[in-house]
Amino acid sequence: MERFVDRDLSGAEFREVLLDGARFVGASMLGVTIESHNIGGLTINGVNVAGYVEAELDRRHPERRLLRSGDLDELREGWRLLQQQWTATIERLRRTPGLERRSVNDEWSPIETLRHLLFAHDAWFRRGALGQETPYGALGIPGSWLEPGHLPEVDARLDADADPTLDEVLAQRRERVDEVTVWLRDATPEQGAAPRPDLTTNGWPPHQPEYSALEAVKVVPEEEWWHLHYTLRDLDLIEAQDD
Repeated sequence: MERFVDRDLSGAEFREVLLDGARFVGASMLGVTIESHNIGGLTINGVNVAGYVEAELDRRHPERRLLRSGDLDELREGWRLLQQQWTATIERLRRTPGLERRSVNDEWSPIETLRHLLFAHDAWFRRGALGQETPYGALGIPGSWLEPGHLPEVDARLDADADPTLDEVLAQRRERVDEVTVWLRDATPEQGAAPRPDLTTNGWPPHQPEYSALEAVKVVPEEEWWHLHYTLRDLDLIEAQDD
């Protein structure tokens, strides 16, 4: 365990770090920002605030509850609402040429985010739910935790030098969104509860037969929701800077 005592960490940034079980005692935390999709058990001055945060996000974004649901009808509706928001966001990008390549605070640009969602779809829907061994499209960008060389089967299918246009990325995105839409439209509860297909290659995600096909599919809307949240956050910051 590393301890920081009487240290001035003002303005520090902690990115892609594990802080499970961390304690902040006697700390001044004015203006602190926390962005995380995994904040279970976050306690401030004896109050577990994680539930308050999740409840407020659900209040602001009712589609979140639908996207978590195991009921296929609710999941279909949540997916529809989520795609409406993505459509509006893409229209926002198109109104300002070049905006799709701008970034703030070392985050992904919108086009990089869309490319990451291509990878997330290929990994969790095509591989995780449908059982395609190595479905990764060349334009996809994996998460930063999947370092080059960690999974050669993935690296071999990605183009690290790719520099696609927004239209090229969106054409591939439409294909993938349609795949999930059709699957949700046609899936039965029995199909959703079926175990994931057997996988033999060492790709991403790893073979997890204990999880159902529906659980793999639901990772895609979860990824889409969080990255829409991040994209809108950053677009607001960029446009505020430009004013």
